[in-house]
Amino acid sequence: MADVPMELIKKLREMSGAGMLDCKRALEEADGDLDKAFTILREKGIAKAAKRAGRATGQGIVESYLHRTGDYPPQVGVLVEVNCETDFVAKGDDFRKLAKELALQIAGFEPRWVSRDDVPDQVLVDERNVYQAKAEQDDKPPQVIAKIVEGQVEQFLKQNCLLEQQYFREPKLTVKDFIAEHISKLQENITVRRFARFSVRES
Repeated sequence: MADVPMELIKKLREMSGAGMLDCKRALEEADGDLDKAFTILREKGIAKAAKRAGRATGQGIVESYLHRTGDYPPQVGVLVEVNCETDFVAKGDDFRKLAKELALQIAGFEPRWVSRDDVPDQVLVDERNVYQAKAEQDDKPPQVIAKIVEGQVEQFLKQNCLLEQQYFREPKLTVKDFIAEHISKLQENITVRRFARFSVRES
């Protein structure tokens, strides 16, 4: 399209946090379709984030969250360490909001590990054994049991690894994608180093 209305550019900027020029180019590429332009920006942001993945993250914050219900004492607590490259970004509102969102995610969706790389091998062996025994008990054909088992292992990882969970405010995104958007916006690599979740109902 020849000219992109400034109102549309501003709206896309508010939605995405991207620069005015990037918004204009995305809208031009999307022929003025706001949703399509937003998708274009998101995909480009994730691509940029991948390029920054190897950069050292020596700064960051530890964010906490306590879940309260009415006047009762907190039932769930979370500590999460989120790292970035510079102290300047670590002290910024956007980075702090990201860390708070991650703490909320952990509180509500109970991941056990940050990423699939953190899952102990023995846990995966045990899960595969359980799924295989169940498939055999259900008399599934031998040729499809392996596919069933791998599919269930994949689902297990998506449920229990923070980065692979659906982001609770926008289920179309994974938590990894949500972090990638902030990497693109803040122009620094961002990593989740570790977290701890506590619940009075757990032994």
